[in-house]
Amino acid sequence: MVSLRSAHRQLTKMRDIVDDALEDFVQEKMASNQAPAMSLVHEVLLAGGKRYRPVLALLAYQAAGGKEISKVMDLALSAEIIHTATLVHDDIYDSSKTRRGKPTLHASHGLAHGIIGGDYLFVLGFGLGGKYDARIVERMANTCANIASGELLQHEHIGNLATTPEDYYSIIDGKTAGPFATACSCAAIIAGASEEVINSLDQFGWEVGRAFQLVDDLLDLLGDEKMGKPRGGDVHEGKMTLPIIHALTMLHGVEREHLADILQNFSDDRWNELVSLLSAAGSFEYSEQLIENHVNRALIHLESLADTDARNLMAEVAKRSRSRKK
Repeated sequence: MVSLRSAHRQLTKMRDIVDDALEDFVQEKMASNQAPAMSLVHEVLLAGGKRYRPVLALLAYQAAGGKEISKVMDLALSAEIIHTATLVHDDIYDSSKTRRGKPTLHASHGLAHGIIGGDYLFVLGFGLGGKYDARIVERMANTCANIASGELLQHEHIGNLATTPEDYYSIIDGKTAGPFATACSCAAIIAGASEEVINSLDQFGWEVGRAFQLVDDLLDLLGDEKMGKPRGGDVHEGKMTLPIIHALTMLHGVEREHLADILQNFSDDRWNELVSLLSAAGSFEYSEQLIENHVNRALIHLESLADTDARNLMAEVAKRSRSRKK
């Protein structure tokens, strides 16, 4: 076991390693014929964040027995760059003007530049992952394709009050959980781990990714500006997150009709009505329990790995995903 103070220090060090490598990568591209494209996206790429995906890739590599962290760094950077590409495209789809308090890429440079910037980041990310063997390339290709499918499925369900929990999980598995699983499992492949270890880390990634997205949904409803997640963005956009899906299932009669009216005619002055109905349906508690379940399953998948600092730090990341603590 590692102490909380030690875990915080080691995870911060891991994040700094990723940030330094990302900075070096950006500078390399800025000194090449890719300078115009990198000049467009470098600020969003270096804007900070928790770096969950690349940090987990580094830790999974070590937990799987890997010794030379340089061997997995391209994969770690690939995970972060592809994630950033999805954020750029998400902001376009959602017509978002700001992210983490700063103008989004398309808001500051125009729609065409936003699309090109997101495409460029996808190419960069996949190019880094493409340096590895065929198994990793195939996993990454499937993951990127599933991100697109998840996005399309989410848009098909905008404002759809008949969206089911199964629909919801299909969306988040494509958009969020899949990339976590790929980062962890591919890191294990690079480490030369057994199929058992690769599968355990793959399943760990799925569970942590699901918990991560559920927490994101709750942050949208409960609000936390410090996390760069202002309240109500998903509701305004008509996204069917799990707390809302659950409430629509649990409420009946007048209350269900009231909730449907709020969602179909939402404005900020109806916020208290929405929260009151979600509370009455037990939807916040339901979502919190699911988060706990996913985190616990993630921790169980780590039990088959050797007891190392890397494994224990992965467990700490899983636990922190409950509330997105720093």
